[in-house]
Amino acid sequence: MFEMRKRQQGRIEGPPQAPGHPRPNTCCLCWCGCCKCLWNEDRMERSERQTCTKMDSIEATEEQHPTLDEMIAWSRSFEMVMRSPEGRDVFREFLRSEYSEENLMFWIACEELKKETNPLAIDEKARIIYEDYVSILSPKEVSLDSRVREVINQSLAEPSSTMYEEAQLQIYTLMHRDSFPRFLNSSVYMDLLNSKRACLDT
Repeated sequence: MFEMRKRQQGRIEGPPQAPGHPRPNTCCLCWCGCCKCLWNEDRMERSERQTCTKMDSIEATEEQHPTLDEMIAWSRSFEMVMRSPEGRDVFREFLRSEYSEENLMFWIACEELKKETNPLAIDEKARIIYEDYVSILSPKEVSLDSRVREVINQSLAEPSSTMYEEAQLQIYTLMHRDSFPRFLNSSVYMDLLNSKRACLDT
């Protein structure tokens, strides 16, 4: 009788745990994860839902392409470029080729901060923006004048969602006046524009 119970217990507990390979978080009867108990069915269903959600997200991203009219509109307005996610992606690619991608990334980070309402999140995001783009120790430091830097330093004691507005405007103006004209004449923009036209002609 004792030997029979011992064998039954061994079947329920499953094989011994190998060193460095923790056992999956399953119920006592599902150590292998292959049975059809409710726990295992729920796990498989959650996994399928997550996979579908990820695929839907990937497909939605792949379908987002600027039209020819949108790309032509970019040449008439820097605001149109910055307002368009696709426009920002293309502009970012150009800035990367000029080693000034941090200007756009700083502007985007400031936009995200302005949408934030949670005080703790504001504190954290404001600190990250400072460390990434304002600190003189950062390799991604953006070009800001001393007066704007001083305003930011004073605001760090009590961060707000709008504390970088003046700095953001300064970088926006820099990109508009300096980078945008070169972007319109760059191979990044012209090749994409000509490719779009060629697709429509065929």
